[in-house]
Amino acid sequence: MAVEKTLIMIKPDGVSRRLVGEIISRFEKKGFKIKALKMFKFTREQAEEFYKVHKGKPFFESLIDFITSGPVVAMVIEGDSAISVARLMIGPTDGREAPPGTIRGDYALSKRENVIHASDSPESAEHEIRVVFREEEILE
Repeated sequence: MAVEKTLIMIKPDGVSRRLVGEIISRFEKKGFKIKALKMFKFTREQAEEFYKVHKGKPFFESLIDFITSGPVVAMVIEGDSAISVARLMIGPTDGREAPPGTIRGDYALSKRENVIHASDSPESAEHEIRVVFREEEILE
């Protein structure tokens, strides 16, 4: 297995519902190392850069509105197969379809209010980490 870094982000609905500690705890209990962690609010420009792969899609504007609606908590985690394991832990995008035991299965209210984001590939992890964190903010 390859040691990878990936970005995990608790979205505004997860922060407002006070799920931050519970969600971070799941990744720690799984054995991942937290390499960076911060709470912030996306600017529109940051959000557009973060989600640029979705630009031009019908849901782009509502996605930007939602992610800029309140604070998020972002972290870089590291561990064996971090990208694929984190995606399994969070479950499908639509929380109504996510199995119990996954983060979205346990906490998501809808497809939009699905509590959490995780990078889906090494390329997106690299891009998303660069948008959210400065290099010196990530522990080696």
